[in-house]
Amino acid sequence: MDDLKQFNKKLFPYAYNILGNIDDSQDIIQDVFIRYNEKDVSSISNQNAYLIKAVINQAINLKKKNDRERQKKFILPEPIVTNQGENNIELDEILNYSMLVLLDTLNIKERAVFLLKEAFDYDHDEIAEILTISIDNSRQLLTRAKKKLKLRKPDILPSSTKDRLHLEKYVETIRKGDVKTLEQMLSDEVRVLADAGSKLKVIAQLTSGIEDTVKLMTYVFEYYQKDLEIKIEEINHQPALLFYRGTTLINCQIFELNPDGKVTSIFSVVDPDKLLKI
Repeated sequence: MDDLKQFNKKLFPYAYNILGNIDDSQDIIQDVFIRYNEKDVSSISNQNAYLIKAVINQAINLKKKNDRERQKKFILPEPIVTNQGENNIELDEILNYSMLVLLDTLNIKERAVFLLKEAFDYDHDEIAEILTISIDNSRQLLTRAKKKLKLRKPDILPSSTKDRLHLEKYVETIRKGDVKTLEQMLSDEVRVLADAGSKLKVIAQLTSGIEDTVKLMTYVFEYYQKDLEIKIEEINHQPALLFYRGTTLINCQIFELNPDGKVTSIFSVVDPDKLLKI
């Protein structure tokens, strides 16, 4: 049996891509690890398959519970830095941020099937065994998931040095208060989604359109961010701005860029509990 560190490295993406929460994912993995070590495993022929199934199903149950408790309250996933040589997480298997947000439009079974098929390349008989459903049901759930996501699926390019240049220009532009240039950097369908958690408040959870987005972002910068230190980072494989007051991270803004380099979405995480791990 691998030690907990190696165990966590392999299984974390399965839990996190379902839950979008780091602590919940790690708690589930540790619980599965403890239960496995207490179990008579002599009859288990495929250790990895057993552990993956256990983690996925516990993550599904917790996701259902969390969704009921939040009662459709809007929340964003907890961000993860993905450009560092983190030894205890398979970073390549962590979904990009925009896709994690999109997956919240699916029900939990659709989400699980979509993840296993599209992110982890499982076939339908494997998915059916893991989720205790029929193969036909697995296919139907995938079809429904793809249909729901088709109209919303973001055209995300892999994070690159160009992304950093786009964000450097964005910061320079917003510092100058250059509204015209800022408008040119945004796509027509641009939107800002903000999550402050239960401890803080945001001006608006959803803002859309170029004019309203420019008004919001310039206002927030002028009154809340102009004196903060700004760092450019890669979060969930997308370019992001981190706003610091001293050593305290105040805001993480994850950007979605289209192939032309224009901003289509800004995901603004202000919830202090979700910024602790960055």
